[in-house]
Amino acid sequence: MRFWLIFSLWMCALPAWAAHAYALWGAPRYPAGFAHFNYVNPDAPKGGELRLVSNLRTSTFDKYNPFTIKGSAPAYLSALMFDSLLVGSMDETATGYGLLAEDVQVAPDGLSATFRLRPEARFHHGKPVLAQDVKHSYDTLVGPFTSPAYKTTLIDVAGVDVLDERTVRYRFHKPNRELPLTVGGLPVFSRDWGVEDGVQGGQPKPFDQVVMDIPIGSGPYKIGPVRFGKDITYVRDPDYWARDLNVRKGTANFERITVKIYKDATARLEALKAGEFDLMRFFSAGDWARRVNGKKFNTGELVKGEFAHKLPSGFQSYVLNTRSPLLQDVRVREALGLAIDYEWMNRQLFYGAYQRVNGLFGNTACETRGTPSPEELALMEPFRKDIPAAAFGPMTVPPRTDGDASLRANLRRAQQLLKEAGWEVRDGALRNAQGEAMVLEYMDSNEGGVRTITPWMRSLEKLGITLRFRSVDFALYQQRLQKFDFDITSMAFQGTHNPGQEFADLFGSKAADTEDSGNFAGVKNPAVDALITAMTSAKTEAQLLPACHALERVIAHSHYLVPQWAAATHRMAYNAWRLAKPATVPPYSSGEGWVIDTWWAK
Repeated sequence: MRFWLIFSLWMCALPAWAAHAYALWGAPRYPAGFAHFNYVNPDAPKGGELRLVSNLRTSTFDKYNPFTIKGSAPAYLSALMFDSLLVGSMDETATGYGLLAEDVQVAPDGLSATFRLRPEARFHHGKPVLAQDVKHSYDTLVGPFTSPAYKTTLIDVAGVDVLDERTVRYRFHKPNRELPLTVGGLPVFSRDWGVEDGVQGGQPKPFDQVVMDIPIGSGPYKIGPVRFGKDITYVRDPDYWARDLNVRKGTANFERITVKIYKDATARLEALKAGEFDLMRFFSAGDWARRVNGKKFNTGELVKGEFAHKLPSGFQSYVLNTRSPLLQDVRVREALGLAIDYEWMNRQLFYGAYQRVNGLFGNTACETRGTPSPEELALMEPFRKDIPAAAFGPMTVPPRTDGDASLRANLRRAQQLLKEAGWEVRDGALRNAQGEAMVLEYMDSNEGGVRTITPWMRSLEKLGITLRFRSVDFALYQQRLQKFDFDITSMAFQGTHNPGQEFADLFGSKAADTEDSGNFAGVKNPAVDALITAMTSAKTEAQLLPACHALERVIAHSHYLVPQWAAATHRMAYNAWRLAKPATVPPYSSGEGWVIDTWWAK
């Protein structure tokens, strides 16, 4: 009798189910035992070299540790060298398939997720990937030497338990459907990384001193030849443990991936035309329309490709730092946005290549339109005093300057808002009651940014506002961002189909006071905090969507961000004589990530 009581209690404590994958909503696209993802060529030949240009704004790198705060790591290092428990596919959202983990189990109460590691999983130095390594990686990432974004994103993780040599359980403070995907996607590295002489039992270094130690991951590539300031080559691990696994079939096809570094955009473009590397993604509409040409394009060696995708549009924006006294009034921030003539810019500067961003969740189910639903109002009403009144009406629409609208009318509206906020033009400048002139600084690490900011500067001059362009080198730019030492800057925020705890880092009150957090706008609003909590604690999509919509309304109507623009395609020039690609373009690919993962050498 006692045995059966103990057995039944043990059974109740077990997770509700175990599976090859975890889907946030509904069922995974691929069933257990699937052969490979549909968008790969499972018979792609292995070999050859992919020559890329760095996608980072830094002109060099000074460390191999991509997780610590100080310094710059090489481009693509983390994705190529570190496997995770789960891996996503490029043709669906919100699903993770077992990579290091052969299955994932989620408890009935949603308060834990258990992962069983594959016995064949190996690190680059040949040792098995064990539960202790998973725990060590997590503990390190939430430790004192890494980006605070990890701590914010993982704030609802209560801890990690090693159940046996190959079984690890993450415990959560509260149910959150996204957390199994979040922890499943964390990079896993060996406990030997950063240990003196690379031997377990040796003295481990503090993680911020693990700088040039070669990372010990379990991914498909290792670090090969390096020429500091010029390039780094990743070489495919011939003993890669997952090379025949279904989630890796048809991927990691290049024998070598070399990432070249150039000092500026002009040098990169000329190097592409000269055939120094094989692929480059373009973010400048002007370059794409006018300067991506030459002999190798005429012969067909180099090809311009625009690859459509279904990725979220993100919310690339001018960020208004509300820590600045001049930017604390929402009416002032709205007036600044009214002075942008986007339609003129898209015609004259961008060759009609972009669509205007609006809100946080464009091109996803969370995108907000119209007036608030009863469910949204129920979330917003308790915080009415903390929410702009306009947020209870129709969703924002960026001001236009075409059709029946005009820049002149927008500037008149801006002038009225500024007057209501206590600002009027006196002695040739916009001044407050104390006589202080409105002089703002726009900070950028790219001198070329002045081209797109100049039309805005001219419009603001008509309102009596001085906007000064300040170009700083990238190291100082990073330092000032970490300390929130700026008035206005430009930021390309990646979108997501599955918003979660990362929004606490972007807009949460605690992050506003945390140096090096992602809350660049300095948002400190109890309504925003509550809506982020509602979003992350949603148990169904029907609960998630109203929380997303309400959050998007509050952020948009608070005018912390002046929306910029987004492209619906990946613009990439590539060497068609050297590279081959699969027939199918996955809808949720990340541009270069699709090339690195699934293309191959001819």
